[in-house]
Order: sequence, then structure tokens, then C-alpha cells
Amino acid sequence: MQFLLAFIVVVPIVGAVAALLPAPPGLKGKSPDQAVLRHGVTVTGAVLIAAIVLAVGFDHAHPSKMQATTDINWIPALDVRIHLGIDGISLPLVVMTALLTFLCALYSYFKMPAGPSPKAFVALVLVLESGTLATFAVLDLLLFFLAFEMVLIPMYFLIARWGGAQKQAAAWKFILYTLLGSVVMLLGLLLIGLKSGTFDMVALATDNGRGLTSSVQGIAVLAIGIGLAVKTPMWPLHSWLPDAHTAAPTVGSVLLAGVLLKMGTYGFIRILLPIAPDGMHTFAPYLAAFAVVGIVYGSLACLALARPGSKGDLKRLIAYSSVGHMGFVLLGIASMTPTGVNGALFANIAHGLITGLLFFLVGAVKDRYGTADLDTLSGATGAALYGRAPRLGGLLAFAAVASLGLPGLAGFWGEMLALFGSFDPADGLSRPAFLTFMSIAAFGTLLTAAYMLIVVRRVCMGEKREEPQRLADVQTYEFAAWTPLVALTVLAGLWPAVLLGLTDPAVQKLLAGGKS
Repeated sequence: MQFLLAFIVVVPIVGAVAALLPAPPGLKGKSPDQAVLRHGVTVTGAVLIAAIVLAVGFDHAHPSKMQATTDINWIPALDVRIHLGIDGISLPLVVMTALLTFLCALYSYFKMPAGPSPKAFVALVLVLESGTLATFAVLDLLLFFLAFEMVLIPMYFLIARWGGAQKQAAAWKFILYTLLGSVVMLLGLLLIGLKSGTFDMVALATDNGRGLTSSVQGIAVLAIGIGLAVKTPMWPLHSWLPDAHTAAPTVGSVLLAGVLLKMGTYGFIRILLPIAPDGMHTFAPYLAAFAVVGIVYGSLACLALARPGSKGDLKRLIAYSSVGHMGFVLLGIASMTPTGVNGALFANIAHGLITGLLFFLVGAVKDRYGTADLDTLSGATGAALYGRAPRLGGLLAFAAVASLGLPGLAGFWGEMLALFGSFDPADGLSRPAFLTFMSIAAFGTLLTAAYMLIVVRRVCMGEKREEPQRLADVQTYEFAAWTPLVALTVLAGLWPAVLLGLTDPAVQKLLAGGKS
């Protein structure tokens, strides 16, 4: 188990280096480009298999216990250790990251985004995978920061080199926002480490803030929370996200929405809740307020983009929907209750699966029509995907209703549990305030349903028009890349205990200060 977790974190980096080297003569295939894309599929596939084996070998009877741990002294002067481990909170995120990266590599093998050499593309995707996996696996504050920052440069180049219109501006906006947030976050992490005398996240969580004064906790939560909120993204620090998603290639959008956004909310749960509980208690009402504003704001922005005549971009609309969905995650965290935090973790996974699928589908629609502009797609009578490409239309409708939180699909449980957490927040938090937040968030679910159904009507319905070139339906490689996401969305919706059985004991221990 120790070897597996280290293998999962390190192998993508080794694979990235190998991708930049010349392919051996016997492995070139038809061309060097094909060889390096196949290399990306092989490496990410090996990581996915290792993650599945790790999940199978995980002690499901004790999900609150840190497992597959590695603890090596790295910088003795600062007491920084290479400390890795997973529990029921991080295991689902590790598996989802490995799955989404493999599906992106598989999709790119058949449909490489337009841009420079595939060598750099594959290497960047693998570095990105290693950074995200390390973020969910490390148990040292400074290592967490290094892993957190490791993903920024690969994503910047994926947007800037393989993106669409306005890619340079979007990439610069992404890197500037996230780097500025990270500088503030680093100051907060250093404050905790220096004041407590250790950077070890397990020891700090067990101490549960007893070694830190309330003022230190408050400053740390404010500083670290700003950096995490930028990555989440929380309103009003979200404005980099729509531009980045609109410009990014399809696989870049899938990884950005499905994996990178989860790093911010994971930091709130893994670091701030157990290490600085008094500081979180102080700022929880403000976090909840920003969260519900984000829910309503994201939904209203989507409604505006979906309105006829607004020239709304479908990728931009899905990006704004992420602002709303991540608002539910932040609301669950702000309740500081096991119910709310479990809902936040469930919503994290559900958003990764569903929004990853949505960006795959929107990318496919854009490839077929040559545009993601809703007005151009719908035209006078609608894009008529049901009639012209029925499988593609059916999948888009499925992803849309999953995103709006239809009961029986994954999107329902996380939002419901986050609302339940707000209904009865932790002791000391104002219940009337959180009931107000819950009511506003519940109204946001209605707005979500409205804009998603408008998108389905405008893109999927309408008269089937006869055109010289027939619209291609879902291809075999697309089925291969999308089917796992569909299956897991249904499985998580019908059998939520699979995920909640992992997260709940770990959350209970986290909120109890390291006591099971």
C-alpha cells in the first residue's frame, strides 16, 4: 500500500520526462506523435489501475485511519517531511483524479487538440496529474503548498498553447489570480507551522487548534482561506474561471473543472476545519454568505447566457454553473457539521463527474458545429440534436438533468446534505442566519433547473434540418471516454452509501479533533 501511493504520485512525473525523450524505434507506430499520445494513455492507465488497486486494498472497516503512509525526514531544520497518506476523505478524490486524467488522455489520443507538438501536451497533462494527486495525498503543510502550486504552470500552458480564442489573456488571468492567492495562502501556512512548531497535518489536526491562539487561528483562516477560495472558486474571486474554461481545450476544461477546483475545497476540509476550528467558527457565517451569493450569481449569469440573443457561449455557461455548484460545497463546509461536510465531499465528487462529462459533450458539440455559441447553435428552430445526433443529444440531456440535481443521480445528494447541514449548523453558529442561507441556496436550485432546461430545449430540440453534410453521432472513442462518467453518476445517485461510508467516519474524526 505504501508503494502504491508513492507510485501513483511519482509515476506521472517520470512519465512526463519520458514523454519528452525520443520514442524507441519499436514503439513509434505510425508516427512519433502517435507514440507519445499512446505513452500518455499508458502512463495514466497504469496510475488508474494502481489507484483502483489502492481503493480495493484500502481498509474499508477503518476509513478514518490514515493508510498507505510514507513518512521520510526531508528538511530537518524546518521539520518538513515527505509525509503521504490517504483516508476516506482523500481516497475518492485520488481515484477520481486518476480516472479523469486517463479519460482525457484516451480522448486526446483520438482527438488531439490543435496546437504545438503532442510531446509537450502529454508531458504537461502528466505533470498536472502528479500535482493534483500529490495535493490529495500529502500530509505536510509545505508539501501541500508545493503540490498546490505544481499544477498552475501546466494548466497555464495548456490554455495558452492549445486553447481557443482569447487564450493568452485567459491564461494570464488564470495564473495571476491563482498565484496572488497562493502568496497569501503561504503566509497563513507558515504562520501555523511556526506558531505550532510543526507542519505535520496529522499532528496539527490531532491538536485541533489547542496550540494556537484564537487571533492566530483567525489570521491563518483568513490568509489560507483567500488562497483556497481563489482556486475553488468562490464569488467574488471567481472571474478568472469563465475566461479560462472558454479558452481552454476540451480536456483542459475537464481537468480544470473535475480536478483543480476540488483542491481548494479539499484544503478547507483537510487544513482549516481541524487545524484552526476557532478561526473557522469566526469566519463560517461569512463563508456561507459568499457561498450562497455565488450560488445565485452563478445561476443568474447562466440564465443570462442562455437567453436568446445574448450570444452566450455554452462552455462559458457551464463554467458559471461551476461557481454555483461549488457554492453548495462551501455552504456545507461553513455549516461545520458532519452532515454538511459529508455533503460538501459528495458534491465535490458529483461535480467532478458531471461537469467533466458536460465539458466533454460541449466540446463534441463545438467540434461538430464549429461553434459553442448558443444563438448560432439554436438558429431559428433549435440545433435538433435529438433528431440529428440522438445519442449525443441524449447524453447532453442526461448530464444537464444530473447537474440540476435530479434525485437518483449523483448531483442530488451533495446539495441536499449541504442544505441539511445549514438547517442545523454547528453549536455557536447563528441558526437563523444559516436558515436564511439555506433558503437562498434552495432558491438557487430552482434557477439551476431553469437554465439547464433552457439549454436542453435550445440545443437538443427543434426540427431536423436537411444539410449536405450529416452530423456525426457519438463515436466509439467518445463512448469509451464518457461511459465511465455516466455509470458512476448513476451509481453514486442510486447508492450514495458507497461514498458516504468512506467519508463519514473520516469527517467525524476530523471534526472531533482527531478522536474517532
